[in-house]
Amino acid sequence: MILNNPTFTLIGFLIVIALLFILIAKVKWHVFMALLVPIILFALIPGVDQGAFIKAFETGFGKTVQSIAVVIVLGSVIAEALRETGGIEKITLKMIEWVGQKRMPLALTLTGFVVGIAIFSDVGYVILNPLVHSAAIAAGVNMSVMSTGLVGAMQLTHAMVPPTPGPLAAAALLKADIGKVIIFGSIATFVGSIAGWLFAITIGPKIPSPPSEEFVGQSFADKGLKLPSTLSAYAPIIIPLVLIAGQSVANLYLHAGLLKTYVNFIGWPPVALLIGIWFAYRNTNADQKKVQNDKWIESALRTSAMIIMVTGLGGSLSEILKGTPAVSVIANAVAHSGVPSIFLPFILGIVGNIITGSTTVGVITAASIVAPMISTLGLSPEAAMLAGAAGSVIIKYVNSSYFWVCTSLSRMELKSALYSFGGVTLVGGVFSMAAVYVMWVVHLI
Repeated sequence: MILNNPTFTLIGFLIVIALLFILIAKVKWHVFMALLVPIILFALIPGVDQGAFIKAFETGFGKTVQSIAVVIVLGSVIAEALRETGGIEKITLKMIEWVGQKRMPLALTLTGFVVGIAIFSDVGYVILNPLVHSAAIAAGVNMSVMSTGLVGAMQLTHAMVPPTPGPLAAAALLKADIGKVIIFGSIATFVGSIAGWLFAITIGPKIPSPPSEEFVGQSFADKGLKLPSTLSAYAPIIIPLVLIAGQSVANLYLHAGLLKTYVNFIGWPPVALLIGIWFAYRNTNADQKKVQNDKWIESALRTSAMIIMVTGLGGSLSEILKGTPAVSVIANAVAHSGVPSIFLPFILGIVGNIITGSTTVGVITAASIVAPMISTLGLSPEAAMLAGAAGSVIIKYVNSSYFWVCTSLSRMELKSALYSFGGVTLVGGVFSMAAVYVMWVVHLI
């Protein structure tokens, strides 16, 4: 046991969380240092067994990193390839063709739903911004109508559906089944995305936000660059998802044997994502082949490093909390409050996101704190992970880098962006959480 005194434990735990948020929001420390320092200071609480603390820190960090590091890097490589080869634009243009020119806001919302699974939301918006302005001009509508559903949907799947780093990290911390998270996270985010689209077409016309001619002609298609085929653009995203989800289905329904062994192997996330990379690399032209093995992978490694390290610290915090009375005290307090326990990770996700402005920090914080107590709370790892992730998108505003990327590129005034993007992330998060709650109540998760 790291610490036996419940009072000291709770005080120390609250100080760690408060100091984390202060260091990020007020002092502007990088999230890695802002998380590391409070965790280390926890060891100075009177009565802490220093040896047990160090062991828990190292064990939690090591176990977490070993389970996610390779997967997060591979997912980042796929994102880099999709960005550089025009795959994201092809997905968008094909979605517009399927849904119809007259329903462009819905087409862009559904594009965001797909794209957010593979790449960081801000990168996705940077790529799609010229298309959004062009579509708004062609349709004769404003940017709030055209971009808001896209912004909300992209954030939802980025937060809730692996293999993007945030949900992968949270799933690792909670030991959730990634295949189940993909299946049920997709359901929840689809509900939230449609709610966001309805919000956009209802509220958007009332918000001043004219499109800009300056971005017209800047997309891959406008420049005359060759785009991959539809199948080639979707394959790096869809095939790994199907393989990983198939592993979970196989474990439920297939009997032990050679078929189940092979399905489990190709559905193992490192293998499934390697297959996705192979499909993504097939889209490269001669010039891109010269840089794909160096530039793309190095960029993916830089992107992944921070998330891997922060998630490792989240694993340390969870392991430390397991060795204290804080787990049982907090879980019992929630149980006796009468509030459904699934709302604890949801609220933690909201707090983490609103204070830090980071969806990834929000979902990792919620998972780190809830992980040691899910059995006491009566939650499955999948339910806890999805609830925390739904909270982590509420609400995007001025302390969020994603908010500023979307606001500046859409050329919206601050007030219009707060209504549009803050509103759609609130609506999307609430409706996604409602879907998670229903699935939890009926014992799907």
